[in-house]
Amino acid sequence: MKSHASEQLLELIANVYKDACDKCDALQPQERDLLTMRSRVEREGLSFLTITLPTLGQDLEKALDQGFIGSNQFRSFRKRSKVPAFLQGFFSLIFDIRSGRLYEYSRISICAIAGIRQLAYVFKKLRISCTAERQRRAINEYKCSESVFDVQVTRERQDYYNHVCDVLWPGVIGGINPLDTVPKHGPGATAERIRSNRKYSAQHWHDRLESYFPLLSCAFHNESAVDSEEFKAVTIVERAQEQPVRVILVPKTLKTPRVIAIEPVCMQYTQQAISEALVRALETSELTAGHINFTDQSVNQALALRASSDLGLATLDLSSASDRVPRDLALRMFQFNPDLMDAIDACRSASAKTPDGEVIHLKKFASMGSALCFPVESMYFYTLCIGALLEFYKLPVTFLNVRQVRRKVYVYGDDLIIPTDSASYVAGFLQEYYCKVNIDKSFWNGSFRESCGMDAFRGERVTPVYVRENVPRNKREAKSLISWVETGNLFYKEGYWYTAAYIKKLCERILGKLPIVQETSSALGWYSFQKWHSTDRWNKALHRSEVRAWVVTPVYEKDPIDGLPALLKCLLSMQRREPIVGQPISVDAEHLQRSARHGVATLKRRWAVPY
Repeated sequence: MKSHASEQLLELIANVYKDACDKCDALQPQERDLLTMRSRVEREGLSFLTITLPTLGQDLEKALDQGFIGSNQFRSFRKRSKVPAFLQGFFSLIFDIRSGRLYEYSRISICAIAGIRQLAYVFKKLRISCTAERQRRAINEYKCSESVFDVQVTRERQDYYNHVCDVLWPGVIGGINPLDTVPKHGPGATAERIRSNRKYSAQHWHDRLESYFPLLSCAFHNESAVDSEEFKAVTIVERAQEQPVRVILVPKTLKTPRVIAIEPVCMQYTQQAISEALVRALETSELTAGHINFTDQSVNQALALRASSDLGLATLDLSSASDRVPRDLALRMFQFNPDLMDAIDACRSASAKTPDGEVIHLKKFASMGSALCFPVESMYFYTLCIGALLEFYKLPVTFLNVRQVRRKVYVYGDDLIIPTDSASYVAGFLQEYYCKVNIDKSFWNGSFRESCGMDAFRGERVTPVYVRENVPRNKREAKSLISWVETGNLFYKEGYWYTAAYIKKLCERILGKLPIVQETSSALGWYSFQKWHSTDRWNKALHRSEVRAWVVTPVYEKDPIDGLPALLKCLLSMQRREPIVGQPISVDAEHLQRSARHGVATLKRRWAVPY
């Protein structure tokens, strides 16, 4: 076996295989399939588990969508007749072995579909760094994405897009005044590598922000700070000297890393103000409420599940979505509100510095990492879907017609749901406006649908459980331990008993015996269908059962601030906070002296409520 391959991962997928066989009563030559997985991992390393197997899952989905196994599918596996020899027992419950055609729906085993997808995708999202070559390729693709905009949209298409924008957006976001928005610092990284409380001590402020985000009122409490040492220490930066966004790579899959652009502090700070106002307007306005969503994926999930049964809606997925939204067309949506349009453009970074040191000018609206990326790209895709449907149904662009067709358009980032009869037309329309439809993850022909983490076939959920972290080795790897306990509970809830038991054994080898807890408990432990929970003592003072358990605890670092930065943080916190009547406001009493490290946690043993 390759040095980087893990014996525990192989043992885990072997247990997944046993559970999948039990769930669908597949007549499997089990030893052959298990030997195939082991031998291919020995030859190919973890790429077999994290790249090759997910490709098998994608080929299955396309075969389900088109109704037969094509000659160009499952090319990484030897075939027996028309189906792959690997997992043949599962495939034989879905497709006719001789013809490769999908059985009639009454004969198809949905458990077999779910079993293949679980085996194929169990390690798809394992957070492991890609090879240097794949990282270089991702950066090159990010650079080359700018060349997409060298070809202009035709004048006719530009005019049509403008017309749709003029009807769709004035009533939705026309009332947003950028001067009424409240900025805030996000928890993430910044281009200057400044984090936590130090973000409140302004060091640089871009001159073009001043018209809509004045330094004295945004980075300080009021104009009286003009004589302070903190104000005098701020450097006003002209456009030509602005720091570009810092492009980094973060693990996504072993096949392709995710490209993120980290914004400078002042840009991130002001973007958050506009972003919050946009999201609030989009989630409450008549033409978009319930159709453009940002925090609630359940809308798209429920629609995808229903569409897999009634086939009324199609699911579309876009590739490199954020890199294919042009600045000019994005800003055109805000043209009727010049102040908002100019404020958005003012807090948009215009250049990016890649890991190899090259600085590129950005023609796209924003890279992933900007606080405005998600809401603006959602608006852009929504506009295009509305325009495509009006054109497909040969309807003039009027308010009444926009209100009519928007009933069947749902957008959550790059996950789109549109009517099935127009899916092919909408896909082509999107590509005329720089979008790239991911055909492998878009479905409208068969009975498979996928959107926002809901994978469904014929009205049944076939969503796999993903192992996201590498195998934990000791207690110091708290993030991995927490993830593996959560994954074990997910497998348990799906009825994968061997797999859940294996994960339990692996985690308790490090942490010791974990209690039985309910899903609402803060304690790290295992779930039970009987809703039972462990109890170690009765707390007489609080009148409740308690259990001695590992509890996820944030990791704090010393991060003191005082003076005007501390005042600004407190005032912003009070301005943004919306207290719930009858409930106390929870604030860290030491928030001016310490900060929780973003994305970092540890485990501590303490008494906790098991329910």
